[in-house]
Amino acid sequence: MDKAVALQEPVITPGANPGIKLQRTPLTREQIGGFWAVYSGWVLDGVDSVIYALVLIPALTELLPASGIVATPGNLGMYGSILFALFLIGWGLSFIWGPLADRFGRVKTLAASILIYSVFTGAAAFADNVWELAAFRLIAGIGVGGEWALAGTYVAESWPEDRRKMGAGYLQTGYYVGFFIAAWLNYTIGATYGWRAMFLCGLAPALLAIFTVLRVKEPGQWSKAAHGTVVAAKTAARSSFRELFSPAFRRRTITSASLVGVAVIGLWAGSVYEASAVVTLATRAGVDHVGAVHLASIGAAILSFATILGCLAAPWLAERLGRRTALGIYFAGMAVSIVFAFGWVFYLPDGLKLFMVSLLFLGFFGGNFAIFSLWLPEQYPTRIRATAFAFNASIGRFLGAGVNFLLAAAIQWQGSLGLPVAWTAAAFVAGLLILPFAVETRNHKLPQ
Repeated sequence: MDKAVALQEPVITPGANPGIKLQRTPLTREQIGGFWAVYSGWVLDGVDSVIYALVLIPALTELLPASGIVATPGNLGMYGSILFALFLIGWGLSFIWGPLADRFGRVKTLAASILIYSVFTGAAAFADNVWELAAFRLIAGIGVGGEWALAGTYVAESWPEDRRKMGAGYLQTGYYVGFFIAAWLNYTIGATYGWRAMFLCGLAPALLAIFTVLRVKEPGQWSKAAHGTVVAAKTAARSSFRELFSPAFRRRTITSASLVGVAVIGLWAGSVYEASAVVTLATRAGVDHVGAVHLASIGAAILSFATILGCLAAPWLAERLGRRTALGIYFAGMAVSIVFAFGWVFYLPDGLKLFMVSLLFLGFFGGNFAIFSLWLPEQYPTRIRATAFAFNASIGRFLGAGVNFLLAAAIQWQGSLGLPVAWTAAAFVAGLLILPFAVETRNHKLPQ
């Protein structure tokens, strides 16, 4: 029995009086404005995250020879995976944002993370070799990684109990709206002006960081905790991390971090390698460079649209079936979709059209992150919520980084990204085996 269950608020039983239709709590102007501010940050986070995937081949085709490395297909795949892994390590290092947010507030810390990822995404435009690009992406990853934990914590604590779960689904769509924007930028600016112009577009979120600090207030739950007797504002980060592995929280921390790791592996297999796969298939079909870039952008838009649908469906499924069952459906769907798209369709002589269709399924089941956005905050009290969210997300990203280093070697060995990426479906099988040990929080209120 997980001792932390005792920390939960009383259980809500929806439908106890079927004849009474419950009225949703109206959102205040402050709650709506705060949501759109953090949502915009999540949108721009999605733009910055996927820019590299969209410009991977043209950027490395130029930078590898400048670094003394021949730009063969194998080297493009290998060094691309290494840079993906370094970016994920940056994401993993973003666990530093959690204790800062628990101590200094969600909003100020969120603004700092936005500022860092926008500045260093823009700096990538000035890279003269692959090592400089790697350094810029590593630091940008630290900023990008803070957005999810901080924005998710903010919405969970600022929205009413009867609306926060759907709010998590709405929030998660922002990341994939960012994919749409990045795809449009690549279709227009990237195809015309090149990969450096794409990275320069990543500077835009810096303005949002300033707005966030000036206009958005801290969620009420954090403010009460910070100034009351529940938690001291100056709780040491070391103490917060130690509490995550106390008997009350150890089980949920281990299972949550592992499950996020599975989801991150799927994100990078299904989303980030989409552009490279489409460009490869388009080139094989005789499409010219500009046409291949356009098709990669269209593929990203298809993937994004389907993922938004998956994000919106996730809270609904999680409420009706439970968090574990809903996530299990998404994991099983991702496993099948990855094997189908990368293990079979990618090798068909005329597989381009069918691969584009498969992106609908990769996208929809990639919406599993919306479940984490509502599930992780439910497992921890306010005093360590941001620390826990950031830590679990970071450990998951380190796992994803390790897989990408393995992918780099496998792609170099295979000379193709198809089968190596298809093998990442095994992670989702492992995730299905972990799920029964995770803590189910369906019908529980957000802990104070």
